[in-house]
Amino acid sequence: MPELQRYLPALLRGAEVTLVLALLSVVLAICVGMAGAMAKLSQSRFLVSMATAYTTLIRGVPEFVMMLLVFYGGQIVLNRIAAAFGLHAPDVNAFATAVLTIGFIFGAYYTETFRGAILGVPAGQMEAARAYGFSRWLAFRRILFPQMVRLALPAALNNWLVLLKTTAVASLIGLQDVMFIADQAGRTTQAPMTFYLAACAVYLLVTSGSTACLARTRVRLNRGVREGSLHR
Repeated sequence: MPELQRYLPALLRGAEVTLVLALLSVVLAICVGMAGAMAKLSQSRFLVSMATAYTTLIRGVPEFVMMLLVFYGGQIVLNRIAAAFGLHAPDVNAFATAVLTIGFIFGAYYTETFRGAILGVPAGQMEAARAYGFSRWLAFRRILFPQMVRLALPAALNNWLVLLKTTAVASLIGLQDVMFIADQAGRTTQAPMTFYLAACAVYLLVTSGSTACLARTRVRLNRGVREGSLHR
């Protein structure tokens, strides 16, 4: 397939953009998710209400709509602020917009994942840690966090796989990821199926590798844990 060979370097660059976008987005989503889970489990009604409103709103809006709102809405806001000071507004960066939008969206899903995992750790363990003189931070780091990671890993993997596929939406705002390159190459060469299949192969390769790596990680985390305790 000469067309595919000609555009292969561009597709590889697009695949690199997609992978970096996904990794930065999942890091942001995990940070937001952990903060959201802590807020939902806090004693503050205000924090609980804010976190609940966040997860309810974000999970109810399609990723496509949210991406366009942030990209074009952000440009409108910048234009108005710049006009108020008599300045020229910079263009909204498509990559930064995609990272912030996807990370913020999936932060809502990771919030529920981490909240469920934290609730899955027996409360008596934290009470015992405090009785032994552990500080809250030490008890979290040595007791709660390791068990929470083990319990959250299956759902976190599903979130990652969905997030990875969601990065394709970024091509709609002009980000030159693998989907954008495949679409442009398909239009230019009149062979869209060839390049769409190539993009599918890239996503399949990354998702398969991610699944294999996280499966091995789950085995290591569950080492020494009784089988019955995993389903309790």
